[in-house]
Amino acid sequence: MRKLLTILLSVSSGFAIGQSALKPKINSAADGLEQKVISWRRDFHEHPELGNLEFRTSKIVADHLRSLGIEVQEKVGVTGVVGILKGGKPGPVVALRADMDGLPVTERVDVPFKSKVTTEYNGQKTGVMHACGHDSHVAMLMGVAEILASMKNDLAGTVKFIFQPAEEGVYDPKLLKNGKSGAELMVMEGVMENPKVDAIFGLHISSVTEVGKIGYRSGPTMAAVDQLGIKIKGKQTHGANPWSGIDPIVTASQIVLGLQTIVSRNVNITENPAIVTVGAIHGGIRQNIIPESLEMIGTIRTFETKQRELVHRRINEVAKNIAESAGASAEVTIDTGYPVTYNDPTLTEKMIGTLETIAGKGNVVIQPLQTGAEDFSFFQQKVPGLFFFLGGKPKGKTDPAPHHTPDFYIDESGFTLGMKSLAGLTVDYFEMNTTKPLDAQASKVKKDKKSK
Repeated sequence: MRKLLTILLSVSSGFAIGQSALKPKINSAADGLEQKVISWRRDFHEHPELGNLEFRTSKIVADHLRSLGIEVQEKVGVTGVVGILKGGKPGPVVALRADMDGLPVTERVDVPFKSKVTTEYNGQKTGVMHACGHDSHVAMLMGVAEILASMKNDLAGTVKFIFQPAEEGVYDPKLLKNGKSGAELMVMEGVMENPKVDAIFGLHISSVTEVGKIGYRSGPTMAAVDQLGIKIKGKQTHGANPWSGIDPIVTASQIVLGLQTIVSRNVNITENPAIVTVGAIHGGIRQNIIPESLEMIGTIRTFETKQRELVHRRINEVAKNIAESAGASAEVTIDTGYPVTYNDPTLTEKMIGTLETIAGKGNVVIQPLQTGAEDFSFFQQKVPGLFFFLGGKPKGKTDPAPHHTPDFYIDESGFTLGMKSLAGLTVDYFEMNTTKPLDAQASKVKKDKKSK
């Protein structure tokens, strides 16, 4: 029996060391790929593409994965690319995700690879820019694919690389499928199956987090998002005789203020924050005509299902009752968007040590709830997932431009940390969740002992 235990411990230790031994190789490979990844990122930055129009980007990704000997699936979720790397040893399936799309933003940053791409969006001419860092996500994951493919025979599991389109939404109606985001559509088309994914990891570059640091949060991390629309109908009249009509503009103003009381008076803000924002009001055509109707659009952010239901109900009540009190009517539509980005607490607790080892314990910090939203949440609805934030703010910079703005800027020196983190999480997850080789060896030892 003692001999059996000794053999089992030896096998277990040998297998663990085999996976742990990959870490120095990963770090060295990531350092060696830094300039290559930066070049990829700059190319993508100079040639941004909107949601489900990422044809050039997806081709570059697919060609790169094939060059590494990785099995490639294209046109998943319209323009998505999926790479499957089967390791030389049996084990779990880990998915790694990068989003690929840009935004309708005209770039102001003066860099040699500045975007000069333009398009027409909502009837207006605008620039196209990677104003949220998705170009860096793609480049880093391409680097991770190259790193892990180079040690394919030593991997104890399978890696599924998900290059996802349309995280920011779909901009060409002809390509819109069922009104779904890129992640939701990829999930519907089976990206989490064949082989079935056990866990998924993703990162987002952050222009407001210092380079070299990683931010994360267990449980709810980013908000659920819903789109709000309110149509108000009054009665048109001359602007000089407002008493002869019903003014939808004044009514809309009162509704905007009323909606803010939902957050300040109905939501328990000691538990979770909520946001109701009206982003645009369209109505009227002339300075002395009170219009018959107008439309309002906005966004809703919540962090919990019951809270989401409460806010939706109160929006309907506030808008309709205020309109009725003015003699007008209000029609409210709420289109459900992305769910809460939820980091599985068990997975997070197990894997944070990996990030602390790679980045340094003092550089991995718990951050507040983020009221931005991410369709990575659709993947997390299927399997446990961990989504974290990678520092991209230059050290010493005090006024970084926010995401989705013309002045958005990323320090590229943080890319190696991103590659090391994703690859490190993958091999550590393999090590923590692979038992088949040990079980098989134990069975063989028992059989040999019995035969003697």
